Amino acid sequence: MFFSLPVLAAALLPMAACSEDSPVLTDKDLDNTEVYLDTDEGMSQHIYYKPYVGYVGDPMPFYDPAAKDFKVMYLQDYRPNQAVTYHPIWGVSTADAASYTSLGELIPCGSATELDAAIGTGSTIYDNGTYYTFYTAHSPNPASTSGINEAVMLATSKDFKTWEKNRELLISGGDIYSNTDFRDPFVYKADDGTFHMLVSTRMNGKGVLAEYSSENLLDWKSEGVFMTMMWDRFYECPDLFKMGDWWYLIYSEQHDAIRRVQYFKGRTLDELKACTANDAGIWPDSKEGFLDSRGFYAGKTATDGNDRYIWGWCATRAGSSNLGNADWAGNLVAHKLVQHTDGTLSLGEVPAIEKAMAQVKAEADFTLSGDEYKLLPRLGTENRISFTLTTSSPWDKFGVSFARGNNSEKFYSIIVNPESESVRKINYEEEGGVGFVGNTDGYNFNTPSDGVYNITIITDNSVMTMYINETVAYTTRVYGTARNCWSVNSYGGNITITDLKISKR
Repeated sequence: MFFSLPVLAAALLPMAACSEDSPVLTDKDLDNTEVYLDTDEGMSQHIYYKPYVGYVGDPMPFYDPAAKDFKVMYLQDYRPNQAVTYHPIWGVSTADAASYTSLGELIPCGSATELDAAIGTGSTIYDNGTYYTFYTAHSPNPASTSGINEAVMLATSKDFKTWEKNRELLISGGDIYSNTDFRDPFVYKADDGTFHMLVSTRMNGKGVLAEYSSENLLDWKSEGVFMTMMWDRFYECPDLFKMGDWWYLIYSEQHDAIRRVQYFKGRTLDELKACTANDAGIWPDSKEGFLDSRGFYAGKTATDGNDRYIWGWCATRAGSSNLGNADWAGNLVAHKLVQHTDGTLSLGEVPAIEKAMAQVKAEADFTLSGDEYKLLPRLGTENRISFTLTTSSPWDKFGVSFARGNNSEKFYSIIVNPESESVRKINYEEEGGVGFVGNTDGYNFNTPSDGVYNITIITDNSVMTMYINETVAYTTRVYGTARNCWSVNSYGGNITITDLKISKR
């Protein structure tokens, strides 16, 4: 169905999206209607994993060489959490980053008077038959823990099921680093067999990554500052790895003005460290190293030796409102890491998700001009949408809308907006309402010289990711997406859509 946007209001029924007056229809009626329906989130989700109770915070992915699968530990967010003892470590296993098996609680919180009353993120490494998980211990009451607010602690396991906390090993900031911000340990094994640990902390008020080394994962010595953080930034959830000829540091920028997952690169570790030395700001690409939107946070990676994936969380929104502020924690979202010939990184679709969504429900080709849109068939709860969109001009503005029906006065759009003739940016807007929704935007990227955008969108209930040309990823949340119609929109330009497919499991 095609509509001209300026005359849309005249065609609408006097009902708003998410209205209490939205009709209740049976399943057999759904495919024959285009009205907006009030839909609920599932208690648990599978592609973008959510436990049956609570939500996923700060994932800690790890490839298990013994079991030959990925284990993703995460901080369990109950809502409400207990006042002092909160965020125990739970886990899932997955062979393909597309479906998950719950492992339940793995590492519980300590008592209210212990340093790990609350738990923060960390990392796992396997050595000589033992799993070592280093995690952040957070005391809401430093007075009971010798003035230490945060430190690094260790738990070990022989089977990844039963874990024992090592109460003797404790790494803190001491007299050099902050004892308030001393967290997110990342442990890796260097080529010489020595283990190294990076910790996010502060020294003299400035953010740094502190480095420690060990021969046995139990006795650690300080190696000083591994890398400084630029300006007033603070790099959470650091992840260091080598991929091909390049070293990478992936991190989550805590600053409110940024709040995204970013990376730096270097052909050597010294070149990597130089990216931030003396606030140099040597960005890895034209996108300032941004890998996704504000809808994806705390991303960390793991590899099976062939593919490297990154897991982060997509926040829920306050009041389950598309205009609500982002909560802490949400659904587990995975992407495949894509390395380009120049060493730059981007995020792409997980191949197993595409494979799982094999049943094609609908196909279409069409053109749109001026302020026109095409309303498309009702989606399921899990969907894969793919199409090629070609613009006639670098100034053509286009987007896709969700949580929409032919009776919707308001709906929610992911808009690919021209910032200039050569630069674009993805914005999230409530059309028919407030317009641009703050703190949901993506990042600048180069306009394709041929005007061709190969677009894939994965949705799982309200969580979705849009991929463009394997160079841009945009994750967000739109309540009401499942079981409602959606649209492709033109805003004053001329666009052609070919090979559009909507698929499900």
